[in-house]
Amino acid sequence: GRPITVVHIAEKPSIGQAIAQGLSGGSSSQSYGKLPIHEFNNPSFPKAPNATTVTHRVTSVAGHVFNVDFPSEYQSWDSVDPAELFHAPVVKKPCKSSIVKHLQEVTKGVDFMVLWMDCDREGENINFEVLECCMHLMQGASPYDRVYRAHFSAINPSDIIKAYNSLGKPDRCQSLSVDARQELDLKVGVAFSRFQTRFFQGRYGDLDSAVLSYGPCQTPTLGFCVQRHIEMETFKPEPYWLLDLGVMNSGKMCRANWDAGRSFNRNKVDALVAKCRDASSPPASANVVSVVTKDKKQGRPVPLNTVALLK
Repeated sequence: GRPITVVHIAEKPSIGQAIAQGLSGGSSSQSYGKLPIHEFNNPSFPKAPNATTVTHRVTSVAGHVFNVDFPSEYQSWDSVDPAELFHAPVVKKPCKSSIVKHLQEVTKGVDFMVLWMDCDREGENINFEVLECCMHLMQGASPYDRVYRAHFSAINPSDIIKAYNSLGKPDRCQSLSVDARQELDLKVGVAFSRFQTRFFQGRYGDLDSAVLSYGPCQTPTLGFCVQRHIEMETFKPEPYWLLDLGVMNSGKMCRANWDAGRSFNRNKVDALVAKCRDASSPPASANVVSVVTKDKKQGRPVPLNTVALLK
C-alpha cells in the first residue's frame, strides 16, 4: 500500500460542504472562496483498501461547466439563414473559465476521483463535463478506471457514508441524452427566435422588444396560458340543477348524494323529483340496501428519494 489522494467534486458548494462534514465527522480544514476546498485524512477509501493513508479533497462546481453555442461563422443574423442552423455544428464553451481552472488545479496529480452530482440526467452530464476538462491531469494511466460516481438522495451524514461505501460509475448514456437535448434546444430556439424576430419586426414596427425569443418549453407554456386566458374571458355561465335528497330518521337528517352530480337539463331533474315524491303513498320512505364501512389509514409522507424515483 501507499498514500493516495481522492478528490470529491459536488454540484454546488453547499453540497460539497455537507459531503466534507459527513465524511470527516466535521474535522475538515477549509480554504475560502467561491468554490471552497475541504481537506482531511481518512476515512479509508473503499476502492483502495490497502492504501496506507487517504487524503480527501472535497470541492465543487456551480452547475454546468460548459454550455453549447454555434461557431463564430454562424453568429450573424444577416448572413446566416435560420434554416442553416439546423445543420450547423455546435461547440461547447466554458460557462466560466475560472471554474475550469479551479477543477484542473484541484485534480492535478490525484489518484482517484468521486463525482457527487445530483442523481438525474443533468447531474450525469455535469459529471462528464468535469471529466472532460480535468480527468487527464490525474496520476497514472487509464484514469477513467479510477473515477467513481456516488448515488445519494439526502445530504445527512448517514446517507453520505452509505453512498461513499457503494460507489458506482458515471452513466454516459444519460449524459449523451442531455447533450442531444441541449443541441436541440439551441438549434430550435435560436433558429425560431431569429426567424420570428425578423418576420414580425418587418410587419409591426412598434414592437417593444428587440428580440422575440422562442423556447421549446417557454413557447408551448405561454400557449397554454393564453388559451386558458381566452377561455376565462369568453366564459358564459350556464345554470345547472342538483338533486338534494334528505331522509329524516329518528330525528336525524341523512343527506344522500346524487351519483350524476349535477344536470343542465331542468326537466330531467324535475321528473326525478316528482318520481321520488310519488314513489309511495305519503309519507314517502327510503330503504337502505347496504351499508359498507371501511377503515383507512394514511401514513406519513415518505421523504423524496431521487435514486428510487428514477429506477
